[in-house]
Amino acid sequence: MPASGRAVDDLSFYRTEPVSFVRRGNRLQGRRADAWERTSHKYIIEPPRDRSDTSVGEGYEFDQEGIYGRKAPLIVEIGSGLGEAMAFAASEHRDMDFLAVEVYLPGLAALMVRVENNELDNVRAVQANAPEALDSMLPAASAQEIWIFFSDPWHKIRHHKRRLIKDSFVEKLERVLVPGGIVRLATDWSNYAEQMRDVFGASDGFINLHAGERSGEDSNLTKVRRFGLEKDEKDPGFIDGRGGWAPRFEGRTLTGFEGKALKAGRLIFDLAYRRVS
Repeated sequence: MPASGRAVDDLSFYRTEPVSFVRRGNRLQGRRADAWERTSHKYIIEPPRDRSDTSVGEGYEFDQEGIYGRKAPLIVEIGSGLGEAMAFAASEHRDMDFLAVEVYLPGLAALMVRVENNELDNVRAVQANAPEALDSMLPAASAQEIWIFFSDPWHKIRHHKRRLIKDSFVEKLERVLVPGGIVRLATDWSNYAEQMRDVFGASDGFINLHAGERSGEDSNLTKVRRFGLEKDEKDPGFIDGRGGWAPRFEGRTLTGFEGKALKAGRLIFDLAYRRVS
């Protein structure tokens, strides 16, 4: 990251393969194309673009009250995928506002299908690079919670620098959350889970809501290492003495991605942190 720490100043965010995501096809077909045609003008936020179709132009700020027509707690999901988690939560909590930040256009279109099917007025979405959205688009202390579920783990060691959760990104989350606000994370990759735990553990701006919990024999990390569940060498003597894992977030519906991970025998790691007031 550059000295400023702001994504807009870092040209690496505009490469063909940005640091935290790889662009996939943006072609829309069938129900998604139809839903996009009918709903995008109302539910998709179009900030000015500076350098790419996922950039956020300088000076643009998200006006929650103007966009939703009310004042309500704001939940931001970064990397909303096909919109399953957001649509479910928005349907269950119509008194809250939800914002999806996603770079994958077909994923946003899939969310629009769910918005229509569930008649949701409390959902908006933006096709944007998350670090930029957090840097300037979202006002300081504006989000009650930020959700980051199953972001790309970038398995290879040489690609770990591309992972979304790192020190500089945590600072951006802290800026956008209200004092006492919560960031919720989930991953099915143990090495990434450990990195998340380490990064947030090193931050003075957050406290772990489940410090010390699910350690030892109760830790999924212990189980993964002992039984070699991720193709790593087994370590029969390994024990996770630190813990800090959250219970599965009840507000997260079982998405297709998470279901496939569980079917493949992978274990899920949840983490929850509160911004220090």
